[in-house]
Parts: sequence; structure tokens; C-alpha cells
Amino acid sequence: MYKLAISALISALFISLPAAAAPVKHGAKAVSVKKSKAGVRRQAAADEPRMVKRVVMVHGKRKVVYQRLVSVGDAIPARPTVGDMAGLNLTRDPLDLKSNVALVLDQANSEVLFEKNANVALPIASITKMMTGLVVVEANQDMDEMLTVSEDDVDRAKFSSSRLKVGSQLSRRDMLHIALMSSENRAASALGHNYPGGLPAFVEAMNAKARQLGMSETHYVDSSGLSKNNVASARDLAKLAQAAYEHPLLREYSTAPKAVVEANGRPMLFGTTNRLVAPNSGWEIGLQKTGFINEAGRCLMMQAVVEGRAVIMVLLDAKGSAARAADALRMRKWLSALKPPGFSTSTAASPAVTTSYSAAGM
Repeated sequence: MYKLAISALISALFISLPAAAAPVKHGAKAVSVKKSKAGVRRQAAADEPRMVKRVVMVHGKRKVVYQRLVSVGDAIPARPTVGDMAGLNLTRDPLDLKSNVALVLDQANSEVLFEKNANVALPIASITKMMTGLVVVEANQDMDEMLTVSEDDVDRAKFSSSRLKVGSQLSRRDMLHIALMSSENRAASALGHNYPGGLPAFVEAMNAKARQLGMSETHYVDSSGLSKNNVASARDLAKLAQAAYEHPLLREYSTAPKAVVEANGRPMLFGTTNRLVAPNSGWEIGLQKTGFINEAGRCLMMQAVVEGRAVIMVLLDAKGSAARAADALRMRKWLSALKPPGFSTSTAASPAVTTSYSAAGM
């Protein structure tokens, strides 16, 4: 009887195993659906509900059902940015940009080629770090001096992550490098705290430099850009890009795809926050900085060469990094087709496309 009971138990386990395992097996691969007649599988579109195939037991029989996957993000609406609350998302433009603010100007003569809400001051997030870098290099501080990440450099407001632990020691050069390339917040904070007079003096130097450059809609309160009170207009950021481009170190550090720096004598690999600087991206970028906080959306400031012409491009308040990159690509295609006088040859373009476009008043 004992052996008979064991055999029956094992048989029952084998009979029930496929039904229990089936949901795990099929649930991991449910990315396509089968047409009922054509029998052709197709990739589920990004905007369609994702369906998961599951096998369940109903009255002792296996039955295939399909369930819709619902992510947490579907139930939580996106938080409006400062630009959205100001109504900038209602502005339309011929390129159908997803950024609330856009500006493109000719670097050689500062001619505005395209603008959309370019005079509105908005939070600029980590684009702030480009001014941080400009103040550091123009202060002629010792780039080889070792700086220590302190408790004061820890983000207590937004609790942003960092790979630099309290007590980490890096040279000022490496702090600047990863602040510009990887948008390392604690590195940017340490640069400000290790300025003569500390962070208050550093922030004052940032604002003084902004006034010197004629950035009338700009104000800084920290060196990292984590505060929503770091604000500037796209036109002001174009002036900052022009000034920063004059420094080879800022160009080199901001456009490096990756770098190995030493923290406490140990190598650490950091990468860029901007995928457009990758060698195979098709872009020729001489200076760049990205930024993001909830209040600002996705932001980008960069210098690039398009069809032989150097331009400054600013995009603020895009809804996602992919949308920001797509807007930059739309701008590049538009510039390639524009070809105004002096673009890459002396041939004049048609009058319909040589004038600058402004959506600021729409």
C-alpha cells in the first residue's frame, strides 16, 4: 500500500507539472500574436497593449488565455513640467518637435535659423554643469589637485544616485570630466565646494559669468543643476555654448563617449549621457550637455557641424530622451535641406527657406 501511494503521488505530480510550468514558459516570450487566418506572426506595435499567453486549468482541462500586461507607469500620468504648466506645450511648429523649446543659430554670425519659445526661462537641469565647467577652467584652479566627495555633496533634495561614495578622492580634472560627460552630480557639487569661498562663492561666480555673457534670463543656485531654480532661456544657453566652445578642455570632456578615471587609486569606467556623440551616430559634435529633472524634462545643448556649417542647437523640455534625440535629428535633416547662402557653398537657396522661423509668438 505504501509503494502504491507513492507511485500515485508521483504520477499526479507529472500530470500537473506542464500546466504549472506553462505560464512561466510562455509568459517570458509573449511579444507577438498570431493572426487567426494568415498564420503570420507580427511584432506588437509599441502603442498596442502587450498580451501574455497563459495556460490555466478550468474544470480539470487546460485552457489557453491571453492577458493584457499593465505596467505601473500606465496607471500614473506623467508629471507636468514647468513648461507644460506655462502652456508651452500648446505651441506648434513646422517640424512637429516634441520639445517645448528649440533654438538653432549659426555659430559664425549668431543668426537665428529656427526658434520656438526661445526667450522663455525654464529649469535647465544638468545643462547647469556647462557653466560649472566654464567657471572652473577660467578660475585657473589646479586641475591635478585631489578633491574629496563629502556629505555636503550628497543630494538630499531629489536623492539622485551617484557612483561616487562619500570619501572618494578624484583629481579636479577627473571631477570635471565625469561631471560634463556622465553628468555626475556629486562631482559637480565637489567642484563647487572646492572653490575659494566655497559653494556660495562659486554660485556667485556662475551668476557673474552669466551677466558678463549677457544671459539676462539666467539664474543659478547650485553647481549641479538638481534644483529647479537653475533657469535659463534657450537664447541664453546659446551664448553659454559659444563661450564654452572656446575652451578645448570643455569640448574634449563633454564629447568623450567614455573614460576611465581613478577614484581612490582605483579605475572606474564612466560613459556619456548623450548617445549622439557615439562614433557611429552620424553626428559631428564639438560640445554638448544633456539634462533632466522632472520639472525641466529632457534637455540638450550642443555645438554641431551640419553639411559644413557650425551651428548651436538647444532643445528644452522634451518628453523622453528618445524624443529629444528625434528632435535633434529632425533639426539636422531640416538644416541639411535648408542650405541658405554660405551654408556649405556660395549657392543661394530659395527665399522660401532662407528666412529664420519663429514660433515664440504662436
